[in-house]
Amino acid sequence: MKTYLIVIVSAILIQYCHFNNNIIHLKFIIMASMISEGIEVSVETFYQPDYSNPMSQEFMFAYRITIENRNSFPVKLQRRHWHIFDSNGQNREVEGEGVVGIQPLLNPGEKYEYVSGCNLRTEMGKMYGTYLMENVTNKKTFEINIPAFEMVVPFKNN
Repeated sequence: MKTYLIVIVSAILIQYCHFNNNIIHLKFIIMASMISEGIEVSVETFYQPDYSNPMSQEFMFAYRITIENRNSFPVKLQRRHWHIFDSNGQNREVEGEGVVGIQPLLNPGEKYEYVSGCNLRTEMGKMYGTYLMENVTNKKTFEINIPAFEMVVPFKNN
């Protein structure tokens, strides 16, 4: 099977405001999306100020991943493998079964969405990775790419 890799959107920054006690709050969402082996993976990131402590160099981010099966056969997500980079040059890898304790099964045209988190020691970082998928029909496994996405504390974007 040929591998088709199409980057649909990479690092689009969306900004919106709302008023709370006459203070303008800015929320930055960074989104990336990619199609690999007939599976579309989209990622949105969110800085979590209530779970961060900048004075202790602790920055928490959440990310929402949507996985869509564009193939004509059902697939099961078996494993994940992440590469996580802080802007200070430190990096780490995380791998394991499924995502958030689940190995989702996606029939053709179905989507699966989950939210997870990542802690960094700096105000900026990046993640990318792969999922190991199984074609449920013929039991063959294949890797798909998770697009690289940035995690940036909003005040660093000024």
